[in-house]
Amino acid sequence: MVAPVEEGTKKHTRRRASDKAPLIRASVADTVKVGALVMAPTIARGVIARRPRVVALAEGMQADLRAGRLLRRLRHRYGRGPLRLRLPGRSYVLLLSPEDVRRALTESPEPFSLDNREKHAALSQFQPHGVLISRGADRADRRAFNEEVLDTAHPVHCLSGEISRKIEGEAAELTRIIEDSGELGWGEFRAAWWRVIRRVVLGDGARDDHRVSDLLTKLRMSANWSFARPRRRVLRARFQRRLDGYLSEAEPGSLAELVAKAPKTERTDPAQQVPQWLFAYEPAGMAAFRALALLAAHPEHMRRARREAESGSLELPFLRACVQESLRLWPTTPALLRESTEDTVWHGRTMPAGTGMLIFTPFLHRDDELLPFADSFAPDIWLDGTARESWSIVPFSAGPGECPGRSLVLLSASLFLAALLREHDFRQRAGVQPRPDRPLPRTLGPFRLRFGVV
Repeated sequence: MVAPVEEGTKKHTRRRASDKAPLIRASVADTVKVGALVMAPTIARGVIARRPRVVALAEGMQADLRAGRLLRRLRHRYGRGPLRLRLPGRSYVLLLSPEDVRRALTESPEPFSLDNREKHAALSQFQPHGVLISRGADRADRRAFNEEVLDTAHPVHCLSGEISRKIEGEAAELTRIIEDSGELGWGEFRAAWWRVIRRVVLGDGARDDHRVSDLLTKLRMSANWSFARPRRRVLRARFQRRLDGYLSEAEPGSLAELVAKAPKTERTDPAQQVPQWLFAYEPAGMAAFRALALLAAHPEHMRRARREAESGSLELPFLRACVQESLRLWPTTPALLRESTEDTVWHGRTMPAGTGMLIFTPFLHRDDELLPFADSFAPDIWLDGTARESWSIVPFSAGPGECPGRSLVLLSASLFLAALLREHDFRQRAGVQPRPDRPLPRTLGPFRLRFGVV
């Protein structure tokens, strides 16, 4: 709990915090283990853009299982409070309990800024004025703009009719490819999903513009290196020019149209908000593809999903739950980062200003000491309120920094799955196969999954 502060000023908060003992620090040996089993595998796989070969290696080693076991041991050894790592030149802590996750996320952006140093260095590669790495009045302005265009307040986006039309068209094209080959792999699925992304965000005119996607992917691959890679200014300029062309056209029925119409100020920099939408949309496809693997392994759930798909509804609560459960089991954002902007008190101990904070979601989402369903496919937790009430489960972050595109990507992913399930039943043929009679794998990449169709 935070110690009470009589006057409520930052100066007073710092004075009270400085009287407290420092945070518990991990030993050098345990810090090295965190680096080897948590940080290094996460960075190697690619935080901003995945590296398929490294993901396959992590899958074979079940890297997230090893990381989870280590973090559970550390929580038993040092307690549930923030654990400070012994890193040279940088104050960094692990948050190991849902109560601390709740505080960090609900008290963002002040005193726990979303604009973490490492995140800023990475995302500056392709969105230097994006909302995720903005502070103060700039952040407030850009957040409001994002919520307006992404229609954050509503589960069904105001462009849902156009979005559904575009998804149905791309799903029909993908279905023809599936029928010709008799199977579905990640390559075919990803290509179709990117066509959806470009059409929804930029307009139908961008459907086949693979170049804009490829340029962004190259920038994201550079962003994986954070501080270690200089900014690729020429590459970003090429990407931005291409993006600006679509935004200037503002094709009706696209988010680009809403960008043109939305209220904005000199702070907003609307063109700098769009790369995040394109970037964040791709992992939703990964979640949908892995949800297909879960449904294929659970026939009763598959039947339920197909019945809902055939209803023609746009809301599709069960399929949305399946996508969210895929994100719980295999988070596409493995590291939620924050940065303390002032000294704060945690469980009677002081966290200094400038401390980086790491919330490792593959551990918290599968915390088998707190979640009885940790390693099971449990989509109903998203329908009965269980997941939303748990601060161990934060696939879209939470609090003021929750992803403003959450409803949009869930709408899109569930509609895409529904369109496929109306045409075919799927059976997994390749890749690590989830099984209902044993704990689900802690690490599962989408890249090696293949499905046969019935």
